Formats: sequence, structure tokens, C-alpha cells
Amino acid sequence: MPVLTTDAESETGIPKSLSNEPPSETMEEIEHTCPQPRLTLTAPAPFADETSCQCQAPHEKLTIAQARLGTPVDRPVRVYADGIFDLFHSGHARALMQAKTLFPNSYLLVGVCSDDLTHKFKGFTVMNEAERYEALRHCRYVDEVIRDAPWTLTPEFLEKHKIDFVAHDDIPYSSAGSDDVYKHIKEAGMFVPTQRTEGISTSDIITRIVRDYDVYARRNLQRGYTAKELNVSFINEKKYRFQNQVDKMKEKVKNVEERSKEFVNRVEEKSHDLIQKWEEKSREFIGNFLELFGPDGAWKQMFQERSSRMLQALSPKQSPPKTRALHGGFQTDNLFKPS
Repeated sequence: MPVLTTDAESETGIPKSLSNEPPSETMEEIEHTCPQPRLTLTAPAPFADETSCQCQAPHEKLTIAQARLGTPVDRPVRVYADGIFDLFHSGHARALMQAKTLFPNSYLLVGVCSDDLTHKFKGFTVMNEAERYEALRHCRYVDEVIRDAPWTLTPEFLEKHKIDFVAHDDIPYSSAGSDDVYKHIKEAGMFVPTQRTEGISTSDIITRIVRDYDVYARRNLQRGYTAKELNVSFINEKKYRFQNQVDKMKEKVKNVEERSKEFVNRVEEKSHDLIQKWEEKSREFIGNFLELFGPDGAWKQMFQERSSRMLQALSPKQSPPKTRALHGGFQTDNLFKPS
């Protein structure tokens, strides 16, 4: 997008090309060629020395209010954030996310200090500078990485990289003999604060490692690292290996106990099922027994029927009355019993 430039400035210090007043002098149109924010995340962010901003258009000073209103597409707000970024973690990423989203159209440059500078002013790092550079290149919020960033920001550095604002948490950062290395940035109106993420920091991670050093040393010995690689003494190596063997035995005992508990639980479940089935069968057996042998059972009826048949078979049949022939008719013996 063309930008009108002039040497004249408004009373507020903002160039007339950015103010509401129409320019009164002859102006030259110069297009911005500033690098644009990354739109696709299929490759790591470039290094500054590989893609430096060679834009010839004047880099007008912006206020925070102007930046928040939005800038032309071809003139993104260049926000700078710096740090050590050792053991890159979610706290670092969240700070960079805030820096990236401060303004509608932002290009985030991240400066990473070298090993020499860091060891001099802060102390030894876990990751070397090459590893820390690469970690930042693969953060989605970063548009450009500046290697060997300065400890204190100079006007020359800000001008070289055309930096509009510096993003960092608002806690005074005392270092290199200064109570706050960002004091001059704040006074220039170029400082934009971000919020720290509580509960996570490089120091906290290192503290956990130191606190649980024995556990990590034993784990890495078990994974195949040598005592020399871990800087572990001969005695400690034997102690750690013995502790690993003890832990293996404990794990085996624990597994046996768990399997035993599982077996007992299965036996209890089977026993419960068997008892329940036995109770059901018992009720069925008792019901059948009562139906057969109860007071009104089938067995009693069958017994009574058989008894009656036997009694009938054992009892003699009664003979029919005897008759004899008489002259002139028949006469039964029963009619002429002696009295």
C-alpha cells in the first residue's frame, strides 16, 4: 500500500502522513516491503539474517493507540520479544502468544541471547544456543528469530530491525548493573506488558530435576546411559543399579500380589455364583420334594391308591346265596334257618 511521506511533522510528533490533517508539501509515494506475518505453518520461522527488513519506506513511529486501531496490510506492527528461552515450555509460548496478539496486524520478532552472553549475566543453561534458536523457530506465534540478541536494547538495534514495540512482563528485570533493563524502552513509550504464567518456569523445571536427581539418574542408567555420561561416581552407579534391582523385585512382588488378588476375587465371584445357583437348585429340589412327599403330595395319593388295591386283593369275595330244588319250586337255605 502506498504511504505518503514528508519531513514535516504534526505538533504531536506523529508524521502528517498519519495525522488527520491533509499534507501541504509535495510527497513521494513509497510502498512498504516489510516481511509479512506467517500465514502457513508448514516450515519453521526464518532467521533475521536470512530475511532482514529492507523496506525503503520511512518507518513512522506509532503510538500504542494507533497500533491497536490497525495498520495497512503492507505495514504490520513489528513487535519484539527477547529472552533466554531455556527448556522452552508453555510459559514461554503463552508470553509469545500475548506478544503476537497485542495488535490486529503484528509481525513478531523474537531475540534469543547467545550462550556467552547468557552465561556471563545469568548463568549456565541446560540447552545450548543452537537448540534454543531452533526451539523458537518452531513456535507457531514467531515470525522471525534474531540470533545473538543484545542483553540491553540499543537505539541502533531497534532502528536496524525497525522495531515498533517491545513486549515483556512488567516486572522490573534487574541485570547487568541496571535496576530495569527495559526502563529506557518504557520511557520511550515502546513497552507493552504481557502476563507471566504462574506455576511454570525454567527455574522451576530445573528445581524439579535437582530435587529428583537420583530418580532420573537411575532411570537413565536403566535406559543404557553410562555413568560417565551422567557424571555419576562408581559408588553411586552401583548404588543406583542395586536400587533398580530392588525396584524390579518390588514390582514383581506387586505384580504377584495383584494377580493373587485378582485370583481371589475371581474365586469369590465364582463361589458367589455357585452358592446362588445352589440356592436356586435347593429351592427347586425342596419344592419338588414337597410336591412329591408333602401332606398332599403325589406320593401320598399314589400310596393310598396302591393300599386300596392291595386291600381289595387281600379281602375274599362274598359267596352268592345257595339254593336247592324242592318239589314244586325252589327254596333257599336262608329262608329255613333253624330258629
